[in-house]
Amino acid sequence: MTITQPDLSVFETLESEVRSYCRGWPVVFDRAQGSRMHDEDGHQYLDFFAGAGSLNYGHNNPVLKRALIDYLMRDGVTHGLDMSTVAKRTFLQTFQDLVLRPRDLPYKVMFPGPTGTNAVESALKLARKVKGREAIVSFTNAFHGMSLGSLAVTGNAFKRAGAGIPLVHGTPMPFDNYFDGQVPDFLWFERLLEDQGSGLNKPAAVIVETVQGEGGINVARPEWLRALAELCERQDMLLIVDDIQMGCGRTGAFFSFEEAGITPDIVTVSKSISGYGLPMSLCLFRPELDVWEPGEHNGTFRGNNPAFVTATAALETYWADGSAMEKQTRKRGEQIEQQLISITEENLADVKEYRGRGLVWGLEFHDKGRAGRVAHRAFELGLLIETSGPEGEVVKLLPALTVTPEELDEGMSVLARAVRETVAVPETA
Repeated sequence: MTITQPDLSVFETLESEVRSYCRGWPVVFDRAQGSRMHDEDGHQYLDFFAGAGSLNYGHNNPVLKRALIDYLMRDGVTHGLDMSTVAKRTFLQTFQDLVLRPRDLPYKVMFPGPTGTNAVESALKLARKVKGREAIVSFTNAFHGMSLGSLAVTGNAFKRAGAGIPLVHGTPMPFDNYFDGQVPDFLWFERLLEDQGSGLNKPAAVIVETVQGEGGINVARPEWLRALAELCERQDMLLIVDDIQMGCGRTGAFFSFEEAGITPDIVTVSKSISGYGLPMSLCLFRPELDVWEPGEHNGTFRGNNPAFVTATAALETYWADGSAMEKQTRKRGEQIEQQLISITEENLADVKEYRGRGLVWGLEFHDKGRAGRVAHRAFELGLLIETSGPEGEVVKLLPALTVTPEELDEGMSVLARAVRETVAVPETA
């Protein structure tokens, strides 16, 4: 693909240096539909990024778009704070009927604000309020958001440093397989909890991702998650599952923790809950934890009614018939895995590991800089992928759940070529 130099002057002179994704994809995008994006010069890109997981049903999904246009054309309420609206009522009823009841989940629903980090902040505040304790335990390589409370339970040193102040009341523990299977699960954590001389303040809660997306596609085993849930119950700590990127069907089931057979006390959901890339988040929790005073956690844009409309349409379209979407996602995931096996076999000396679940996969190289070079070459070949991990050492695959088998084959073929056409840099002694 020949890419002409686009006019980026206004972005480079006026927009803050904090911008990031646009640096890896230096074109000006104009249109998008399904799993395809187009720049202003007409070049087409296959999108295996999906808005960082916010577009599980693809760009401008026609069913969701029709529902949104119809709602706007009849002058439906757009901004509603936390007022009762028809759009909110319809979403809540649909969410209860299609998601919560079939899974026997008893949760109350809170609209904490439109972003994932706001959902995490509300979860942390609620846990501390319920338990009357300040400490929260998180895990190595976790990512929970960019506001201060969320950063305090995030592992990435670069992102934490951006806070500019000490990040307190968070304690990291080893994530599943952090010690390569050499240390029994939770040995250190439980010893600290039981030892009166450990210096660990009794935590209010533990927050965990079942699959660490930004942390490098680190997949927790179901038995590890079950043991964590049992530990939390035994030690009187609340279990918070951050399902912001891995929920809404990304790993197969609607919630990523379903495979483990656990019921967290609190769950945060965002990104693809609106289905259309519209800002929306939820904090779900057991009814007995609903100790909020009216207005104790609020936000101007927590009543994004167009997002309620597209969220309802997404649930009715993709989750009304039970397990069909889950089965399709798992099948597409198996397709990716088979092709990652082929890439690994072709580059046996250079590939360290591939890992994932459903439609989230990572490919890690021994050479930590290789993933970035692969992503850059893939972009030149018309495929949008990003990297993850503490040093950007993992190629991250996050296609839409609606991606076709043919699009998967096309994208994986481009990835294989990008790997083939980049060079591993030998480690220096």
